[in-house]
This record gives sequence, structure tokens and C-alpha cells, in this order.
Amino acid sequence: MASAGEKRLLQLNELKELRNEAYENAKIYEERTKMWHEKNLVRKEFQPGQQVLLFNSRLKLFPGKLKSRWSGPYTVVKVFPYGSVEVASEKTGNFKVNGQRLKPYLGGHFEQAKSVILLSSH
Repeated sequence: MASAGEKRLLQLNELKELRNEAYENAKIYEERTKMWHEKNLVRKEFQPGQQVLLFNSRLKLFPGKLKSRWSGPYTVVKVFPYGSVEVASEKTGNFKVNGQRLKPYLGGHFEQAKSVILLSSH
């Protein structure tokens, strides 16, 4: 009976060691995955007053072949730490968005650029 009890205690200790090892391996994997993800993120810097376009991720529910997924332009009101940006427009007012959904607006009208492309292709 005593030897069976000792054997069981050894098994329990081995199980604790295996759990700790699995925990450490999971932690290392999580850190590596986070580093890889952050390395591949594109850092976007915005300044108040800058014009930006907003990516509409919900458009794929009702896809239109020629419909642009970018809306705007919006004006940056305030830049928050950790990538949050407050933007404003005359139609919708002020609201916060993730900075990854924004890109700088370079000006001009899409329809004009489209007609120039069509005319130059003929």
C-alpha cells in the first residue's frame, strides 16, 4: 500500500511538471506570435487636420464590382495613443475609428481620375 501511494505521488509530481512545461511553451508561442504580428503591422501616423479615407469592411455583405470600399474624405480631429483616431465629416459628425482602417487622402476626385484613365486607354 505504501509503495502504491509513493508511486501515485511520483505520477502527480510528473503531471505537475508536464503542466508547467506546457504552460511555459504556450507562453513562448504566444510571445513569438505577438512579435510576428506586430512586426507585420504597418504603422500609420496621422496629424490633426489631415484628410483621410475610411475603409468600409461591411461592404462585402452586398458586393458591388465597381463600388469602392473607401469612403470619405474625413478630417482627423484627434489622434489617441494605441492607434485610435477621431475623425469628423459634415454628414456624420465626429466618431472614433481604428487607425488601421484609415489611409491618407491625396485629394482630387475619383470620377475625374477615372475619366482620364479611360481617355488615355483609347
